[in-house]
Amino acid sequence: MKLASISYQGIDRIVAAIDERRVVDIADAFAAAFDDRVSAPGDMLELLQGGEEVLSQVSEAVDAVRKSSDTVEMIFQSDVYWHAPIRNPGKVCGLAMNNSASNNRKIIAPEHPAFFLKPASCLIGHKEPIVIRKYYGSVHPEPELAVIIGKQMRDVPAVDAMDYVAGFTVMNDLTGNDMRAEDLFQYWAIYGKEDNPNETRRVQQNLSYAGRYKGCDTFGVLGPWLVTQEEISNPDDLAVECRVGDEIIAEDSTRYYNYKVSEILSFINQFHTLHPGDVVSCGTAFKPAKNRKSIHNANFQKVPGPVSVSIEGLGVQQNPVIVEDREIGEWRLN
Repeated sequence: MKLASISYQGIDRIVAAIDERRVVDIADAFAAAFDDRVSAPGDMLELLQGGEEVLSQVSEAVDAVRKSSDTVEMIFQSDVYWHAPIRNPGKVCGLAMNNSASNNRKIIAPEHPAFFLKPASCLIGHKEPIVIRKYYGSVHPEPELAVIIGKQMRDVPAVDAMDYVAGFTVMNDLTGNDMRAEDLFQYWAIYGKEDNPNETRRVQQNLSYAGRYKGCDTFGVLGPWLVTQEEISNPDDLAVECRVGDEIIAEDSTRYYNYKVSEILSFINQFHTLHPGDVVSCGTAFKPAKNRKSIHNANFQKVPGPVSVSIEGLGVQQNPVIVEDREIGEWRLN
């Protein structure tokens, strides 16, 4: 199934795709299929928290609508306002440097998936405007496969990890390179000596925190669809494309990820419990299209949108880009 969160006629709804042009309100589908004997989930998070039982009910109701579509009002996709499929996830995890094309740029790197967290407040949906402020500096797109968690998972081995996946969606993980550089610390980290608990040692380290350069408002475009797992036979081999304006800036595949989806989920859930509705974005597919600029040259301060990301089987996400000519506000007291 293809599921989405939308607004139509001023009402927020969760819907399922009926065909290439139309969707059906899941509440209407439940009323028609179950004669109000079964309550429809109120939003996508509630749907996922209901587990396999609710997903099965949604599938049954949508199939019934397809067989007798004259009993339920159909909504044309062209008439809706798209939200992120999951509007209020508990957390959004993003993978860092997970594309094999970036391996030759690594000076020092861990031998395991490295991940960061993005706030849910950064999420927007298909066709919503990406808003860049002048004082952000350079900002570029990053096309990624995102996984939506369907069941709570903790300490789940990779061999079983896919059993906890509800589905997949498209993520544009916007990144502000200049803010990353501005927030760089080069400093002496202090550690306790293992052989003498009364003494410390200093280790030179470099780090940059991701709160600004990955988490600004509109820096996480999600959707349009949540495509349930059974529709995607192999998430580790999906074609990915990113366009800015009319130019293709990335043609890649998830097969070039360093770590497979199941490995990513298993590693993360050794540290963070993953809950239904949590989003795990698996890393940038950024191999440049032949004879084209790379995504790192697609600085929205200089290159106009719109930007689109398409992933095989998951659909196309497109967003306009607005650059606000404003300076940062007076954040100091003096």
